[in-house]
Amino acid sequence: METIKPKLRKYRLFFVWQHEEEEQWLNEMSAQGYQLVKVGFCSYLFEQGSPNEYIYRLELLDQLPSHPDSLAYLRFLEETGIEHIGSMLRWVYYRKKADQGAFDLYSDIDSKIRHFNRMRGMLLLVSIVNVPLFISNLSGDMPVFNIVFLLIFVLFLTGVLKISGKIRKLEKEKRLRE
Repeated sequence: METIKPKLRKYRLFFVWQHEEEEQWLNEMSAQGYQLVKVGFCSYLFEQGSPNEYIYRLELLDQLPSHPDSLAYLRFLEETGIEHIGSMLRWVYYRKKADQGAFDLYSDIDSKIRHFNRMRGMLLLVSIVNVPLFISNLSGDMPVFNIVFLLIFVLFLTGVLKISGKIRKLEKEKRLRE
């Protein structure tokens, strides 16, 4: 008979450019014995387990997880002991048993740069989409929408700048190693 493990739901907001902080938080939860079993928008469901049972990683895929290329990639990861826990659009959550050794998705600087470029591209797209929405509402009767679109634009543009800084740092590190 399978025992029912206690569950814990946490609500946290992380932006794309905070993925490293989100990973760190998930791994801290694992260290406390709470293992992620389901993700939702700003919602995380944990199950009681052994402390440090899993290592968690996040990734922004090129395509949605249901895309054939993504499905093939996820199957490949499963063959290496990496479990796909869930996703939010293209943002994917993985875990691997800690006793199976180190768990890094990016083995070199170029793959890290490509990952950050995917994030930056997504943020740029969202920022750019908000510009015409902002402009089209300038003459409207609902100025609150202008404020919302402007805040979204500034927020995501801030993310673009933060990610661009990380890319520059990695490119500098790459030049130093060459």
